[in-house]
Amino acid sequence: MWVYQKKLEYPVRVSGPNPKLAKVIITQYGGPDGELSASLRYLNQRYSMPTDKARGLLTDIGTEELAHMEIVATIFYKLTRGVSPEQMQAAGLGGHYAQHNHALFWSDPEGVPWIAAYVQATGDPITDLTEDMDAEQKARSTYEHLINLSDDPCVTDVLRFLREREIVHFQRFGETLNDVQGFLSSKKVF
Repeated sequence: MWVYQKKLEYPVRVSGPNPKLAKVIITQYGGPDGELSASLRYLNQRYSMPTDKARGLLTDIGTEELAHMEIVATIFYKLTRGVSPEQMQAAGLGGHYAQHNHALFWSDPEGVPWIAAYVQATGDPITDLTEDMDAEQKARSTYEHLINLSDDPCVTDVLRFLREREIVHFQRFGETLNDVQGFLSSKKVF
């Protein structure tokens, strides 16, 4: 079971309202390579892992990805807090505002809703861990793109933190892949 601390993993500050930046940030909330997809992927895949260590890692990283989703949601909320409907429209968030006002909704920057097909799980631990490494690289590159698009140094700081966590996750998945391959080889599974 988890212990929830009522604070973000990393503090979120913004320089001020910025709906244009919020529009691209939302991709890490509900886009195909975002934090929702990652958390659900890992928390689901843990059940088909052959070792306690692999199951534990997927649980830990899946839980951390939920914390990252909370950070991304906070960024979006703070960037749109107090923004008028006209400003939302000018930033390309008119459709979002029409359906959700300033509420969060799992979608990409174009308003395409999140779908379960974004989550991969084959039941094969080698395939799934390899997919997890790929997913972390996609998230890392998306954070790099968002850093390049950010004109808010406070938001950029948070995005850098999130990017670094994706790099750590990639490394942990690589180590776990090696462990699982060794375990399966010793059991003569492949």
